[in-house]
Amino acid sequence: MIDRTTKLRWRRRYKRSRRQVEDYSQQAEYQLDRHVFKRLNRLSNIRRFVGSWMGLLIILIAVTLFQTYCLSAYYQHLTPVAGGTYEEGIVGTFTNANPLFANTDVDSSISALLFPGLLKYNQADQLVGDLAQSWSSNANGNIYTVTLRPGLKWQDGYPLTAGDVVFTYQTILNPDVQSPLLNSWYGIKVTEVNASTITFTLPDPLSSFPQSLTNGIIPAHILQNVPADEFRSATFNTTDPIGAGPFKMSAIEVINNNPATFESEIALDTNPHYYGGKPKLNSFVINTFNTQAQMISSFEAGNINAMVGLNSLPAKLQNDTSIDSYNIPLTAEVDVFFRINQPLLSDVKVRQALVQAINENEVISQLGYPVIPAKGPLLSFQIGYNSSILELPTNLAAADNLLTADGWILNTTNGIRYKNNQPLSFELTTQDNSEFNAVANNLAQQWKACGADVKVEPLQSIDFDNALSTHDYDSILYGISIGTDPDVFVYWDSEQAQPNSVPGLNLSQYKSSTADDSLEQGRTRTNPQLRAIKYQPFLQAWQTDAPANALYQPRFLYVTRGQVYGFSPSMINIGIDRYSNVANWEIREVKTTY
Repeated sequence: MIDRTTKLRWRRRYKRSRRQVEDYSQQAEYQLDRHVFKRLNRLSNIRRFVGSWMGLLIILIAVTLFQTYCLSAYYQHLTPVAGGTYEEGIVGTFTNANPLFANTDVDSSISALLFPGLLKYNQADQLVGDLAQSWSSNANGNIYTVTLRPGLKWQDGYPLTAGDVVFTYQTILNPDVQSPLLNSWYGIKVTEVNASTITFTLPDPLSSFPQSLTNGIIPAHILQNVPADEFRSATFNTTDPIGAGPFKMSAIEVINNNPATFESEIALDTNPHYYGGKPKLNSFVINTFNTQAQMISSFEAGNINAMVGLNSLPAKLQNDTSIDSYNIPLTAEVDVFFRINQPLLSDVKVRQALVQAINENEVISQLGYPVIPAKGPLLSFQIGYNSSILELPTNLAAADNLLTADGWILNTTNGIRYKNNQPLSFELTTQDNSEFNAVANNLAQQWKACGADVKVEPLQSIDFDNALSTHDYDSILYGISIGTDPDVFVYWDSEQAQPNSVPGLNLSQYKSSTADDSLEQGRTRTNPQLRAIKYQPFLQAWQTDAPANALYQPRFLYVTRGQVYGFSPSMINIGIDRYSNVANWEIREVKTTY
């Protein structure tokens, strides 16, 4: 219990403390009034001084923030990271993903993502192992042995073995299956040595044979019981494909079913059993369009990441800095093929003059983008290419003299040459697109300068394909796929000029026993130095006979919205070779500090 004395002492202390607080409050008010409020009226005299300092302080803060923002680029950079969905646009429709049948741009693209081959081309356009760990040939070059990578699996987890490889090629060789690859494999025996080894026995030595091992492999455990005549219509080809590639089929969705504006999406997820590991992209979507205009519109709207199949970048996209255009040279050649069994062009002097009248650099200038000039039937990096044995050089005066000596007299009235009352006139057939039309018209103009009357005949796709297959043309402007190997037998050997030849790609109908022997010997030698020597007579015959006018290596145009990390091919053989490194593509970016 607290006594009275203690209570009184506490009361006195409380009253003393309250008086002290009141005193402090009064002093504070006095000081505030004296030093602040009474001086406020003086601020008007120094307002400019205060304003200047406040403005300077604001400027310093703004400059500091701006400098920090600008310098961030020096200690931060964008780094690619895994993830995201990549959507690619292609004109066409999806019909068949089976690599034994896929041949359109859409089908081949989907097939390449689902079904790897034994070999593939890397981004330097070099032949490397895909499912194959190694390959070799015997001394004669007619037996090739391929060893598979260990631990290969299909996307369903089932082991991929040599039996699947043998099954694939036996299926191709079955005529009832009707695979377009049949003619390339006719007469080749495929044998399973053990679960990881396969041998290919050829009827004759062929040094370019490994280039044929890039087609996709199909699973025997899924398809071995499918009748041969039902292979093309099996659901495996569309809705239920089982592959071993980096991606697997997820879904097919029709976006627009109107025939005139048809669109669809084929969605692919990553394959957990892919031998190369999980792809860095989360998913890959192929968007199909009925027209290029639809595809471009979708790209502009940001619905797709990339476009395939354009000849040139649309004008309205050319100033868009967010777009990357990849101009990738193809191991192909755009030539004018003179049909030698056509009466006018059967005259070698006429063909020589036509070649000499053309300035390839002027032709290339019509394209609007850089390409590699072509100077003969072989590309500059191929075995056997000889810079001293090229097609006849540009020389308009020499062309004029050659024609005059051959009896072709210039009519000064119309500028056309005549011989025996027949004009120096023929048609140049071409595909009806902006690039080839520009090239063909320029060729016609240049030939006009030496007195040749050339009529350009642009054809739509169906009509052009018919003319090509039946050789119904005087001359034709066309691109042929050559590849990395110099084996150009199918384009220039006499046998390929026969009416029933398969594939019948001797577009000039060129026949030369010298060229035939050289081509045969070159393709059957395995030693590179010896092959180079064997091809020299062919080059000399081709130069003299002038069955075609080589122009340039075409390009593959790949248009993307933003950079695709991991995608940097230096040259490719065909469009689907763009996927050689697809498992390492990245499209997402994050800022990181150095």
